[in-house]
Amino acid sequence: MISKLESDLDAPLRDIIPTFRRGLRRSTYFGIPTLKSPTDAWIYQEILAELRPDIVVEIGTFCGGSTLYLAHLMDSLEHGHILAVDVNHSRLDIQASEHPRITPITGGAIEVQPAVALACGDHSTSNPPVILVIEDSSHRYDHTLAVLRAYSALVTPGSLLIVEDTICHHGSDQGPKPGPHEAVEAFLAEDAGRDFEIDRSRERFLITWNPHGYLRRRT
Repeated sequence: MISKLESDLDAPLRDIIPTFRRGLRRSTYFGIPTLKSPTDAWIYQEILAELRPDIVVEIGTFCGGSTLYLAHLMDSLEHGHILAVDVNHSRLDIQASEHPRITPITGGAIEVQPAVALACGDHSTSNPPVILVIEDSSHRYDHTLAVLRAYSALVTPGSLLIVEDTICHHGSDQGPKPGPHEAVEAFLAEDAGRDFEIDRSRERFLITWNPHGYLRRRT
């Protein structure tokens, strides 16, 4: 009898996504639940090695698995700090909360944006800090669009604004509808190509939880 895993090897990509998603529900990083596609995690390490950001603003931390992963990458680079924004940090694993490169900021993303902007430093200097922003919070359309509007100005030219889980109803039948994918579309329509563009090179593994979600700020 052929197992489902073996039969999935011959299935079209759209049919593979549910199997991939079920696997992510059990995935961990250093024992911490981490709902991030390993293909996207690999892209993240490429981005950090390429940009060497001074600050990563991660909006939505859950248990902190992805946060700790980013901190460990920064340890290897010997550079960078993470501002971990979440409305509730009660689930944040102690490995993340006590890591010296991670500063938890508790509160709604829009509410705490002024404090985050202040922590990001002065953008008006001749050598401003390199800022990378990751939006991975509620995934509701209205909230995601509000976050993009509020945090996009923090992103350094040449850096990225990453919107997680744009796969909702664009490769996966789960999540809000409309959701983050539609919020990206609305944000880019407002931007009209002035500041941001989709970096499709970050989707080259084909399986990504962030289709059209890697937004590069023009230099």
